[in-house]
Amino acid sequence: MNQRRTTFKLLALSAALFAFPSVDALAAQKPKVALVMKSLANEFFQTMEDGARAHQKQNAASYDLIANGIKDETDTANQIKIVEQMIANHVDAIVLAPADSKALVPVVKQAIDKGILVINIDNKLADAVLTEKKINVPFIGPSNRAGAKLAGDYLAKQLKSGDKVGIIEGVSTTQNAQDRTAGFQDAMKAAGITVVGVQSGSWEIDKGNTVAAAMLRENPDLKALLAGNDNMALGAVSAIKSAGKTGKVKVIGYDNISAIKPMLADGRVLATVDQYAAKQAVFGIELALKSLAAKTPQANLPKVVETQVTLITK
Repeated sequence: MNQRRTTFKLLALSAALFAFPSVDALAAQKPKVALVMKSLANEFFQTMEDGARAHQKQNAASYDLIANGIKDETDTANQIKIVEQMIANHVDAIVLAPADSKALVPVVKQAIDKGILVINIDNKLADAVLTEKKINVPFIGPSNRAGAKLAGDYLAKQLKSGDKVGIIEGVSTTQNAQDRTAGFQDAMKAAGITVVGVQSGSWEIDKGNTVAAAMLRENPDLKALLAGNDNMALGAVSAIKSAGKTGKVKVIGYDNISAIKPMLADGRVLATVDQYAAKQAVFGIELALKSLAAKTPQANLPKVVETQVTLITK
């Protein structure tokens, strides 16, 4: 009799164990989200990664995070390889800050075709190419044109009609670089200020410095340099110092990285724009998690979710 009771207890315990998912099964149920960024040499993307990792730590039971970035802003081929690796790793979602607005679209389509959810942040993928590939990829991020116009309008108040300025653009094939340049130009045109040239500094300090130095040599009466990001603004500040024009040529940046803050304080940089790097990846991750939980198809995701930009001055 006792032996039969023991047998029944063991069977009941066995049934109870099988009724609950194993540790491995639970791990398999937890979605894997890949964050694929541009250059981690840029403080903006370091801040973005820090924000994403902090969010995952707070929500460790909800998802796993794989974060990766490329060596420099123009290393498009390697970013494509990273996305291919994420496809091979069978991640559930990819949150992508693309190095190129057009070149990343084919590999994004590959991911979507494999059932991976893709969310676009920071730099918008090209609408025409998305339409050509017949895919919908939601963009979560600020209006770069509106943000740049905020900074340009502020600069214009410090200048007068007819003054000359130069624009240092990011990587020219990226939508956010084009939009920021357009926003700067909107503000300068409205104020009657002359843009003597637009040249790419590839989002980098050294290249921004080279472009700024050339513009200063070619235009001795230049009054300001508008840089598409703070890295290039740092390069412009250095070029202005080397030219002996500190305090005579104003600088505008974009991103509000920590390295720019002392320069805002002492006037070497007039203004920058905060687009909240730490939150951008989190917005993308949260949309991915909600969509995965609701089993929302890629085609039914929102096309654009606009986020905040703020003008930052001394």
